[in-house]
Amino acid sequence: MNEGRPDVQALSGVDTDVYEAVSGLAVEGRAATVAEVARATALPEETVRRSLDGLTEAGWLKVAGTSYVLGPHGWGLEY
Repeated sequence: MNEGRPDVQALSGVDTDVYEAVSGLAVEGRAATVAEVARATALPEETVRRSLDGLTEAGWLKVAGTSYVLGPHGWGLEY
């Protein structure tokens, strides 16, 4: 169920790391802030912000106030 998003395998390494950090927080029932994702990935906040914006534009994530959450998907999270 791709819904027009690029294939997950087309994501860059940075985007994959950022998406996994957001997913990890989602498992805990939390939305992800830029600062939290930067800490989790050891990436600069500006790099994280660009990645979050790109993932949002592609439909992988959604903006929730000043945070980010997973966008619609057809699979379960099991970590």
